[in-house]
Amino acid sequence: MSAPVTGCLRVPGASLHHEVRGRGPLLLLIPGGAGDAASYDGVADALAAEYTVAAYDPRGMSRSPLDDPGAGQRVADHADDARRLLDLLSPGEPARVFGASSGAITALHLLTAHPDRVARVVAHEPPVVEVLPDAAAHRALVARVQETLRARGPMPAMTEFAAGLRKDGDPAPSQAAVTLPPQAAARAGRTMANLPYFLGRIVPAFMSYAPDLHRLRDLADRLVLACGEDAHGEPPHRAAAFLADRVGTAPAPFPGGHVGLTTHPEEFAATLAGHLADPAARD
Repeated sequence: MSAPVTGCLRVPGASLHHEVRGRGPLLLLIPGGAGDAASYDGVADALAAEYTVAAYDPRGMSRSPLDDPGAGQRVADHADDARRLLDLLSPGEPARVFGASSGAITALHLLTAHPDRVARVVAHEPPVVEVLPDAAAHRALVARVQETLRARGPMPAMTEFAAGLRKDGDPAPSQAAVTLPPQAAARAGRTMANLPYFLGRIVPAFMSYAPDLHRLRDLADRLVLACGEDAHGEPPHRAAAFLADRVGTAPAPFPGGHVGLTTHPEEFAATLAGHLADPAARD
């Protein structure tokens, strides 16, 4: 794996650690969950054969500290961070953007707020549960997670959150099922340190986000809504598929489940590359 060039971008209220490798048109990778730029290590080199690949730690995560550690979070601010990175790394040229999970929500808002900066967005299972008919049940989950975080701490709260994102009736994963590949295990310490911030401020802000459906419908030719092939029935998959239907596109199947990026990196990178290509090149 080639070593990325690292940098730090000052933005209002934070400093953003970012990593760049490859050459060609810019592809910005937005992490989701409690992850950071390293969550893309398994796919970045493959994509860097065709693109200048940039990944970063979202504000408040890992190496991107907030000026005010207690500051509340808004999707719009995270999307503006992404826009500022595009301005830095691809000035004047619309870029391709991929986001996973909560990072996919950032990517959706980036597309609607700054369409001039975006050539194509691939949003993998954005948990925009506010679009679902059972949105109230997901609001109740977020409230339970917040209460568990306050009363018992981040690990029980994460267990509560993960259970709420499984398909009804699915058992909790066995220890063997969640064994991490070596690259993922190496970054596990930072991910664990990010959990209180993720659960306490990212989860409530992002899972209450309602996308602008009319705006997304107008921009649907630039949008791919990706769904994990093994995630049918899970809330993020349901939300992405429902959103695709509402904006008039077909959901795109991707390898694995909600974390297919980690569990199936080679297949995931190849699938993503296909959806990033210009339509004429795919025909």
